[in-house]
Amino acid sequence: MAMSESLRRSTPPDGPLQAASLTVLTIDDEPLVRETLAACLEPRGHTVTAAATVEEARRQIAARHFDLVLLDLRLHDHSGLDLLPELLAADATTQVVLMTAYATVASAVEAMRRGAFDYISKPVSPAELEVLTARVSEHRALVRRLATLEDRERADWHAPLLESAHPEMANLLAAAHSAAKTDATVLLTGESGTGKGVLARAMHRWSKRADGAFAVVSCPSLSPELLGSELFGHVKGAFTGAVQAKIGKVEFAGGGTLFLDEVGEMSMQIQSRLLRLLQDREYERVGDPKPRQVDVRVIAATNANLEREVREGRFREDLFYRLNVIRLELPPLRQRREDILALADSFLTFYANRHGLAGLAFTDEAREHLQQLPWPGNVRELQNAVERAVILAPGSRIGVQSLPRSEASNGALGHAPDELISLEGMEARYIRHVIETVGSVEEAAQVLEVAPSTLWRRRRKYGI
Repeated sequence: MAMSESLRRSTPPDGPLQAASLTVLTIDDEPLVRETLAACLEPRGHTVTAAATVEEARRQIAARHFDLVLLDLRLHDHSGLDLLPELLAADATTQVVLMTAYATVASAVEAMRRGAFDYISKPVSPAELEVLTARVSEHRALVRRLATLEDRERADWHAPLLESAHPEMANLLAAAHSAAKTDATVLLTGESGTGKGVLARAMHRWSKRADGAFAVVSCPSLSPELLGSELFGHVKGAFTGAVQAKIGKVEFAGGGTLFLDEVGEMSMQIQSRLLRLLQDREYERVGDPKPRQVDVRVIAATNANLEREVREGRFREDLFYRLNVIRLELPPLRQRREDILALADSFLTFYANRHGLAGLAFTDEAREHLQQLPWPGNVRELQNAVERAVILAPGSRIGVQSLPRSEASNGALGHAPDELISLEGMEARYIRHVIETVGSVEEAAQVLEVAPSTLWRRRRKYGI
């Protein structure tokens, strides 16, 4: 079979594959070829940019992201094969397809070896382009699907956190199920460690967007400049260190869910850009004035009092109302004590299997002890305590001696069992207790599951 036929993808017998809208760059020194490619691609909803020279192609790649590049093998005094690695280095998510009227087995093998997505012969037919763009769309969807499946695998063991014998928590989970079926923006509130991230992932899995990506952005962990890039992406040279273009989590989560963790820590500059995203589903990459549209569902979480942040001028009121469409407040673990043993048992099973210690069980005294502890760090603290107990248990039974002492959760935190203190006071004492226990701020941030920058702000606030 001739090279042009053997490398050509024919239209499936049951009709053409359907391709999602792609951004396409065509690099060819023949004007007629560029015009023909655009005429075939644009009516199918693709956005096409053309470059006649290597220099123009470099400028376009530096300025924006392309899902697909159609690259001619021979460009005046340049070789498309030589440009191929440069294109892939600029944006690893771009798929590059080589085009040539001089197809050989050797050049096809070399193109694939250097990272080309495919290799096609000129003239390229409209049917061929339709199948090619569908394959690129499918590949892009599979990459996102893989990320989603990996995320689900990590989240599967959290299933017990999504069941509750506590009436308030059970009602909240029912409301979350209902809200998940819509595209409404959701605001999850509650103390640190109550499971807001777990619930956000679950709502994505329960939604019609479950096959799309679930992208997480930790708002306090980055400077405003880097947070803008993480959310919206950037073009090459947009700021110091931006050595190549990058798509942001907003674009990655298109068709899926964007989870903004600790949204109350977001700077005013980024708040205004987030407001525009929520209002118009529109954004720009850092360094690129071109507006982009995106279909993404937003779930935000915070342990801050956003109403107070609004009153004190640290959070935009209009953004608060955009986020506060459906609000779900997760109760602290101390208010849902009927769930403590079920959660502890699920954590025990998970960590025992992970560490090859299947068969471990709590003693009756340990189970009673677990229910009596105050758990100021909520479900996260319980999880960490059970993992530690599994690792340090001297035998097949976990007794009270392997669990946090009452004094560690009360007296060691600096207050008597019957003393009533504020929530902020409890947080300050618990942070101090964790830092003193683990010995370093970095380890304390890992135990508390917060960004080091967040822990630094809390320490400054409480004078720790």
